[in-house]
Amino acid sequence: MIGLFFITTLAGCSVNPVTGKRELMLISEQQELAIGSEQYGPAQQSQGGRYVVDPELTFYIKSVGRKLASVSDRPDLPYDFVVLNNSIPNAWALPSGKIAVNRGLLVKLEDEAQLAAVLGHEIVHAAARHSAKRLQSNLLISATVAGLGMALDTDYKDLIVGGAALGASLAVAKYGRDHELESDHYGMNYMAKAGYDPQAAVELQELFVELSKGRSQGWLDGLFASHPPSPERVTANQKTLQNLPAASFRGRKEFTEATARLKRTVPAYEAYEGGLKLLEKKDYQGALLKADQALKIEPEEALFYSLKGDIYKARGDNKKAEENYNRAVSLNPEYFANYLKRGVLNKESGDTKQAEQDLKQANDLLPTSVAYLALGDIEQERNNPEAALGFYENAAQGTGKIGQEAKLKFSQLDLPRNPDKYLLINQMSDKRQRAFLALSNRSALPMADVTVEITLINNAGWILKKETMSFGAIDAGSQSRPQFSKLATQALNSKELKLITKIQEYKLK
Repeated sequence: MIGLFFITTLAGCSVNPVTGKRELMLISEQQELAIGSEQYGPAQQSQGGRYVVDPELTFYIKSVGRKLASVSDRPDLPYDFVVLNNSIPNAWALPSGKIAVNRGLLVKLEDEAQLAAVLGHEIVHAAARHSAKRLQSNLLISATVAGLGMALDTDYKDLIVGGAALGASLAVAKYGRDHELESDHYGMNYMAKAGYDPQAAVELQELFVELSKGRSQGWLDGLFASHPPSPERVTANQKTLQNLPAASFRGRKEFTEATARLKRTVPAYEAYEGGLKLLEKKDYQGALLKADQALKIEPEEALFYSLKGDIYKARGDNKKAEENYNRAVSLNPEYFANYLKRGVLNKESGDTKQAEQDLKQANDLLPTSVAYLALGDIEQERNNPEAALGFYENAAQGTGKIGQEAKLKFSQLDLPRNPDKYLLINQMSDKRQRAFLALSNRSALPMADVTVEITLINNAGWILKKETMSFGAIDAGSQSRPQFSKLATQALNSKELKLITKIQEYKLK
């Protein structure tokens, strides 16, 4: 798995294949290709998964993308183009030319030339290595996934674990002003080379500026967060247009035909999003009506069945919940959340065999702390603590309540085996060369009392004296008050003596 090791790679200068300028690059082309390949799947999953209802639409988007990629400055990159099942207007590019556009953006476009403006812009981000530069600039060092919650029907932004968090971050990270202007400029060049009217790029920026006014946070978290529009970009595109050769293809007919089903079903997704809000308010009947309304318009959308499953689960009707989750999985077997929800439901219902299969399948698509925690619980119920520890350790990488619960369960299992790993003695001294000992509780469990055995030995290893010390109550992540130790003081003031400490006994609160 490609990690963040490349930040420390030795610097080297290279020529930007788009601008021709010499630039400092810390990431090799081989690493760039590997990152794009490895993170493409997690990035898609974290942003709603692929839009599979209308495969012909994806085929159309790929054909337009490949036409533009063929005239780019890096035509040999392994480009790929997908449509994501996400209502937020956004598009993104990973290193190596892995490009995604949300259905929420496609419904705002009017013709193929405007689509070409979107894809051409993203192709420049890939060809000019902008994503790689964001990484080397330490913008993603923390691998945060802020903004992911808006991309999914459930807030998973704190739950993605492992290397998958990097791909999720790349999909929502913000580009700088220079990169945006550069992608606009060269993207318009690609459009003209491919025969598209570059005026569409001007129209697109004008549209985005208008749409960004007074929009909800979901919009701001999408396209306008990662690709902030501005009047400056409109003006820059107008200047670029003046220097480009005339090209007239707009492709309104082709685009209208390709997006007909998508645009016809916009009310279905609006009903679905309304159902999510009603579910959050515990208006189960209202949410169910919205889900059924959505299904009446678009009966092949797995998200709508998944919503019905969530509603029935919240109402305590696990049988109907499972029926709807099953339908969601059958309609879209490529999306992690469908397996995750069914897996959690089956675990709660006692069907641990099916739950285990679903949870592992979900993790294969996008590793989450929810799935790892549930798998740990299953192994714990099977009296298999070694396997449970492994799952809990992975789950503990998550943040929020799930991560904390995993840390707690991991500590409960591991603490009896390795108390000295969590309960650590710290030694300090004062000006009078008296030694004091304090106990740090690095576990996730509060202690009612901890007793430590203190042994004084000489350089030959002979035990000279022993004593015990009680430290009383210590909260998780806290340190006790320092206590004076006679044996520790002797060891401090003698080169011939050493101190050994060992946790003798502990009691949990």
